[in-house]
Amino acid sequence: MMNKIWHKSYDQGVPAEIDINEYSSVKAIFEQGFKKFSDKPAFHNMGTTLSYAEIDILSRKFASYLQNHLHLQKGDRVALMMPNILQYPIALFGILRAGMIAVNVNPLYTPRELEHQLKDSGSKAIIIFANSGHTLEKIIASNPVKHVIVTEIGDMLKFPKNYIVNFVIKNVKKMVPAFSLPNSISFKECVSKGEADKFKPVSVTKDDIAFLQYTGGTTGVAKGAILSHKNIVANMLQARAWIKNFIVDGQEIIITPLPLYHIFSLTANCFIFNSIGALNVLITNPRDIPGFVKEMSKWKFTAITGVNTLFNGLLNSEDFRKLDFSTLKVSLGGGMAVQKSVAERWKQVTGRPLIEAYGLTETSPAACINPMTLKDYNGLIGLPIPSTDVEIKDDNGKTMLLGEIGEICIKGPQVMEGYWQRPEETAKVMTQDGFFRTGDLGFMNEQGYAKIVDRKKDMILVSGFNVYPNELEDVICQNPKVLECAAIGIPDDKSGEVVKVFVVKKDESLTTDELIKFCRENLTSYKIPKMIEFRKELPKSNVGKILRKDLRAEALRETQKS
Repeated sequence: MMNKIWHKSYDQGVPAEIDINEYSSVKAIFEQGFKKFSDKPAFHNMGTTLSYAEIDILSRKFASYLQNHLHLQKGDRVALMMPNILQYPIALFGILRAGMIAVNVNPLYTPRELEHQLKDSGSKAIIIFANSGHTLEKIIASNPVKHVIVTEIGDMLKFPKNYIVNFVIKNVKKMVPAFSLPNSISFKECVSKGEADKFKPVSVTKDDIAFLQYTGGTTGVAKGAILSHKNIVANMLQARAWIKNFIVDGQEIIITPLPLYHIFSLTANCFIFNSIGALNVLITNPRDIPGFVKEMSKWKFTAITGVNTLFNGLLNSEDFRKLDFSTLKVSLGGGMAVQKSVAERWKQVTGRPLIEAYGLTETSPAACINPMTLKDYNGLIGLPIPSTDVEIKDDNGKTMLLGEIGEICIKGPQVMEGYWQRPEETAKVMTQDGFFRTGDLGFMNEQGYAKIVDRKKDMILVSGFNVYPNELEDVICQNPKVLECAAIGIPDDKSGEVVKVFVVKKDESLTTDELIKFCRENLTSYKIPKMIEFRKELPKSNVGKILRKDLRAEALRETQKS
C-alpha cells in the first residue's frame, strides 16, 4: 500500500508532500499572521472583537508577566482551564511565545481528573476561569501548581458589558460556586502588569514541545500526548494545503463552537484559520442552541467545524434552518463519525456538503480528510493528507490488502513524539516501522479512501460475528423518529455478547416494536438489538461525543446485580 494510491484522488493543486521546514515553530507562524493581518479582526466573543494587533500586544503582555513576575522559564508547563472566551487565545499565544508548554484542561473536570493532569504534567501555573475555581480549591494543596491566575468569563469584554456579564453569571445565574484560592491573581491584573516591551523573545525550534495534549482517558488514565512545534506546524501546513483553494486570506469568518482546548478546534480554528487572517467567532456555550443560533445569525460566516451531535442539534433548531448560508464554503466534521442522516440533512438545509475528517489527539489531529470538492456524503473518512501514510495492519503488524478490515495505522510528521513520561504506553502504540496504531478498525478502498468500521474496543462480538456500533447507530438514526442513539455489547451466556441500544426519541410515539421492525428491514439478523432502552439523554464528553463506555459500565453493573 506504500505506493500511496490516494494521491491520484487528490483535488487539483493539493501537493503530495509539504515542507515542514517552512516554519521553525508554531510561534513563527502566528507572529507572521499578527504582522500581516494586524488591522483585521481576529477573535470575537459576546459582542467584543479583538484585532490581530490587539491579540499581538495582549499576548506579549501576558508572556512578559509569566517571565518577569512569575519567573517561569522556557519548557515550564502552564495549564489552561477555560471555555471559548477571549482570554484563551491571549493566554495560549503568550505561553507559546515565552517558549513554555501549554497543557489544555477540560473546565468540566472533576477534582480527581484535574489533580491527575496537573500532577502528571508538572504544571507550575494554571489559568482557570472562575466557574471551575471550586474544583481547583479541593486539590490545590496536593499538586505542583505554584501560581493560580483566575479569570471571569466577561473579563476581556468591552465596558460596561464586562461588568454586566460577570455580575449576571455570578449573582443572577449562580454559575460560579464559591471558592477560596487565597494566593491567586486575576487575569486582568496579569495583562495590565505585563509590559509588552519587556517581553524577552525566546528561541523556539521544531523539536521543542508545544503541548501536552491529554487524551480523554477512555481506555484508562488520561495520558499526555507530546505534541512538538514540528507536529503542529506540519498539521497546519497539511490542512492548509488541503483547503487552500476554498479560502481567501483575510476574508474568512469561522464559527467556533468546539472548545479550543480540544485538539480539533485548537489546530483547525485557532491555528490554521488564524494563520490566514480569519475571524474566529467564539461560541462559549454551544449547548445553548437558541443562543448559539442567534450569534450565528449576526455573521456572514464562511466556515464551521463541529462534531456529529452538534450538527444534529443545530439541524433540529427551526431558527437554524432559517439562517442565510449563502457565504458558507467549508463545513468540517470530525471528533466522531459523521452519520449519513445528519450529513444528508446538513446539505439539504445549508446547500453545502458536510465534509468528514479523521484524526486523533496523537496526530495533531488531522490524518485523513475528504476532498473539499466532494458533493455528497460518502461514508468514508477521506484520503491521507499530504506527507501522511496510512496502512491497515493486523494484530501482528502485517499490512492488509485493499478492502480487508484491520487497524488503521498512521505515519507522518504530525504524529506525536510519544506519551509524556510513559515509554511503555508509547511502545504499545508505535510499530517498529514508525506507524501509530490508532485503535480504530477500518479498511482502504482502491481509490485510497479509508473507512472506519469502529473502535477496536467498541466492537461487539455476537456468536463469532463482528458487529460494529457505528453501523447500527447510523442505520437507527435514519429512522425519522430517532434523535440520537448509542449501541453497546453486553455479556450473554449463549452468544457471548448481544446488542443493546440506547435511544433518545425525536417523536414520542416511537415504540420498541416499531424500532425492531425498522432494524429488521435494514440489518442482518445477528445485528438486530436484543434490547432497546429509551432515554431522555445520553452521556456525552465535553465536545458532545456520546460515551459508550459509560453506558457499557452502567449496563455491566445492572447485569451483575441481576
